[in-house]
Parts: sequence; C-alpha cells; structure tokens
Amino acid sequence: MAVQPLDETPRAVKAGSDGGDPPRRTRYRRRMLHLLISGMLLAVICAASLTIGARAISLPTLIDVLISYDPANGDHAVVLSRIPRTVTGLLVGAALGVAGVAIQGVARNPLGDPGILGINAGASLAVVVAIYLFGVSTASGYIWFAFAGAACAAVVVYAVASLGREGATPVKLALAGAALAAGFGSLTSSVLVSSQETLDRFRFWQVGTLSGRGWDVILTVLPFILAGLVLTIATGKALNSLVLGDDVARGLGQSVGRNRAVAAVGIVTLCGAATAAAGPIAFVGLVIPHMVRLVTGPDYRWILPFSAVLGPVLLLAADILGRVILPPAEVQVGVMTALVGAPVFIWLVRQRRMAQL
Repeated sequence: MAVQPLDETPRAVKAGSDGGDPPRRTRYRRRMLHLLISGMLLAVICAASLTIGARAISLPTLIDVLISYDPANGDHAVVLSRIPRTVTGLLVGAALGVAGVAIQGVARNPLGDPGILGINAGASLAVVVAIYLFGVSTASGYIWFAFAGAACAAVVVYAVASLGREGATPVKLALAGAALAAGFGSLTSSVLVSSQETLDRFRFWQVGTLSGRGWDVILTVLPFILAGLVLTIATGKALNSLVLGDDVARGLGQSVGRNRAVAAVGIVTLCGAATAAAGPIAFVGLVIPHMVRLVTGPDYRWILPFSAVLGPVLLLAADILGRVILPPAEVQVGVMTALVGAPVFIWLVRQRRMAQL
C-alpha cells in the first residue's frame, strides 16, 4: 500500500481547509464584486445628479465643492441646492426597491409593488383629506398624513385578508389590496372633483417628484426609512422560506404569521415614508427586484441589499433624464420612471433567463 508523503495534504482537505465550499465561496466573492460595482455605479449617478441640470457643473467644480465650499461661488451654490434632491432620491429609491422585493416575497407575486397592498391609494387619500379639510400645502405637512394613510391601508388590507380559516394568504392579500385601492381611489376622486383648489395642490404631489424637497422633509422621513431598511433586510432568510409556501416554511421551523407580520411592518414603513416624501412613484419597486434576480438568483439575503443600492440608481437616472429631455422644462421623476421602467420590465418579462421568485 502506498504511503502518502507527510508534506502533502489530501485534495479534499485542501478544498475544505477553511470550512467552506469552493463553489459557495466563488458565488459569495462574485456577488460581493457585483455589489461593489453597483455601489460604484450609484456613486457615479449621484455625481451626475449633482452636476447635470439647467446649469451644468463640471466634475472639478464638484470636487472643489466637496473639499472647500465657497458660498460666494455661484456654481458651488447650485451644487449645494441639488444635494437635498439627490439625498431624497437615494432614500426614496432604496426604500421603494427594498419594499418591492419584500412585497413580492410576502405576497409570492412577481408583479407585486407598493400598489398591490393599497398603500399608495391610502397615502393619496390621506393627503387629499389633509389638503381639503386642513389646508395643508407644503411637502413637510403632507408627510405625516401620507404616512398615516399608508399605514392604515396596510393594516386594513392585512386584517381583511386574515379573515377566514387560512389566514392572510398571498391571493387574499392581493385581492384585498386591489379592492381597497379601488375604494380609496373612488373616495379620492370624489373629493377632488368637488374642490378645484384641492385638485390644484394635490396634482403636484400625485405626479411624484424629487424637486422642492428640503432638509426638513429629509430629516422627517430619514428615521423611518433607515429603520424600515434595517428591519426588512433582516427578513431575508425568512422570505426565502415564505416564498416556498406556508407549509414548507412551517416545516423548516419558521413562524409564518410572525415573519409575514415583521416584513409587513417594514414594507409599510418604507412605502409610507417614501410615498410621503416624493409622492407615489411607480415601477421602481416592480422592476428593480427582477433586475437584481438576474444577478443574484433567488436568494433574498442578497436581493434585498442589491435592491437598496440599485433602486436609487434607477430613480436618480430617471430624474436626471427628466431634467434634460425637454429643456428648459423638467419632466417629473414619477413620469420618467414609468417611461423608463415599462420598456425595461417588458424586456425582462420576455427574457427566458428571468429569475423566478
């Protein structure tokens, strides 16, 4: 029998010497590389958001602003005025991207987005009531009403869907959300047609925009968005079980009701804060999860952080495009996300490589 030299290590031991599986380590490194590239892309988009507009700013000027700001310099003042708009895009994009992923996972619906639970409809109705009854006319004033409306809508949808023996199943959630959205939409329209002043104020918020948002709006929604991101990203492992079905999730030792409730709290927090800050913006929460799945596969532990990075990329890119497409006017970001997101989503649907939930 041949004796193995003492200075040689068996191949199997070498492969597993660090306790890991080589293919798994390779996937991990590849995903981390893709996440790093996504972060770099986000940095480029942020720089473009600060420099592109009615008054173009050069990259050296942007760097000079970050290093040594001069309040007497007009270009520096322009960059400073664009920072709140870019920060709002970062927060809202991350919130909508992560919320879209969580909604698709909880509802097990690949077409899920913040509108599926009636969240946007609830926020819109609350804003209309705030304008009509209380005369609210500023973005900072809309925030609390929009957030409360989104939260109430989600609670009502979950309560209605929970009725019956089977509880809040994905189909019942979708049906309850669609019914509530239709009801809230009718109530919103009835108020708007009875008050021209309310309609004039509401339509500027309804279209979805990042412009005109100051630090007062940002600081108000920041704690909610950060808390929602942390809570929702932490549910990645639970979402991996939920998408397999309730019976399988229970067989894996998961508490289906508790996990779905925790994810729902995160979704409501993110959608409510994002909608309150920028108005109802479509397609970000729908398109981004599918784009991310092409890179990460079906693992929600990776889909969620990738969506937090790439959501702002899509939103800020749409905002930049809206500034330059019809100069000197601007097309609001809510319109541009629909124009950009719809063709991208159609392309994704037609791809045979489109990942499943």
